[in-house]
Amino acid sequence: MSSSPSSLEDGVRLLGTVERCDCSRKVVAVGTGSGGTGTAGSSKMIEMQPAELSETEDNSYMYFRQEGLFANSFPKMKEIRRMGKLCDVTLKVDSHSFSAHRIVLAATIPYFYAMFTHNMAESRIKEITMKEIEPMALESLINFAYSGLVKIDTQNVQSLMVGASFLQLNEVRDACAKFLKRKFHPQNVLGIRQFADTLGCSKLIVSADRYIHQHFSKVAAGDEFVALSYSELIDVIGRDELNVKSEECIFEACMRWVKHEQETRSEYLPLILANIRLPLLSPQFLADSVATEELIKTSHKCRDLLDEARDFHLMPERRALVSTTRTRPRCFDFVVGLIFAVGGLTKNGESVSTVEIYNPATKEWSMGEAMTMLRSRVGVAVTNGKLYAFGGFNGTERLSTVEIYDPRKHRWSQGTAMRCKRSAVGVAALEDYVYVCGGWSLIAPMNVKRSRVALAANMGKLWAIGGYDGESNLSTVEVYDPKTNTWTFVAPMKHHGGGVGCGVIPTPFQD
Repeated sequence: MSSSPSSLEDGVRLLGTVERCDCSRKVVAVGTGSGGTGTAGSSKMIEMQPAELSETEDNSYMYFRQEGLFANSFPKMKEIRRMGKLCDVTLKVDSHSFSAHRIVLAATIPYFYAMFTHNMAESRIKEITMKEIEPMALESLINFAYSGLVKIDTQNVQSLMVGASFLQLNEVRDACAKFLKRKFHPQNVLGIRQFADTLGCSKLIVSADRYIHQHFSKVAAGDEFVALSYSELIDVIGRDELNVKSEECIFEACMRWVKHEQETRSEYLPLILANIRLPLLSPQFLADSVATEELIKTSHKCRDLLDEARDFHLMPERRALVSTTRTRPRCFDFVVGLIFAVGGLTKNGESVSTVEIYNPATKEWSMGEAMTMLRSRVGVAVTNGKLYAFGGFNGTERLSTVEIYDPRKHRWSQGTAMRCKRSAVGVAALEDYVYVCGGWSLIAPMNVKRSRVALAANMGKLWAIGGYDGESNLSTVEVYDPKTNTWTFVAPMKHHGGGVGCGVIPTPFQD
């Protein structure tokens, strides 16, 4: 019979004889310790893969890791709680009581971590009263602490979000905000916005504001709009970003708000009109709808604002003297669709083929399918649902080739090449044709030679804006009429510009 080890050193030597372990566990072995004490000295840590244990010199100990231990343990703790075993705290809300384990609550919920680890009175008592959370929300969040799973629906989302905010469960709070964002509707978005404001949820507030801007006319027709307070109304109608066909929509919405509770709200009308951009209303609407409104006719301050709007139309030469926020057009910032950035140059001046795509709704950039060729100073246009890339410079020479991107297939294909190699070209789509300055089928030449020109299609014509004539940047603008095949000068820009960008917004109204 072999004798037992006479010392810890013998035991260490026996452990060191292990060379290979056929198992499915992840093992970490550590090199030589400091002797019989079992304390690590200058040790070398080696990570072991499953079913493998590497040899080391004079191993004194090893680490064993059981994958999934904690993932398997928490379901058991949930079952222990369900059976009412080992629970050491009870949370009470009204007539409801929920038993739990302090260690689990402290480990998963920041609010309870602070409560149980900072010598608060609640850390020593067995029953804790929770007044700030609804019973069903608290129960769901306690279950979340044990499972990492919570159900969010239209019935519980608000109480759950309040509870998650109070308990500092930011991930649950953000999930509730995301759920509410998906439920935006003209009939509820103002209420959701107010709810988000009470919780200080800035992301949900921003999302609600963008929805209100985009769908203002429908939002203003709902019951929530007339329930706004005066300060809330002023906050909404004063925004530049409101998406309206005309200022008439805002005037009519405000009059509806006033008349909903006319006796108490009519006193606010002068202040409300001061936040409506009356000078932007048409003269006919001012005469037929604003001037005939009884509440306005009986108010001296309202009539003064009406006179200001009339003067804006009657004396256009004096508009600069009456420049106020009421004469500033609204600038709706919502763009329908995606924006493509095609080709370009690196900071080292190298041409690239990459494509980046911007989503205005999410305000995020993503990478798109790259072109088949390097292209900087490339001209682009969109027609018939496809993106065309014309010419450009590949780092060595100018190009005449054309590529066409199909967003449905996420693929570029080759188009018919231009007759000439061109870079820094002006390109625009008009009806079913794409026009390239100096391109394939020759049309009448422009009145001024232009490189780096901006080209846009609007009102059935092409607009050539600025550019470079070989000596200086240009401020001139000329318009091409395809019906007469002629170019005509129009009002120049205030500043010279070569290589400028331009775009056309047919109408800011999208609802």
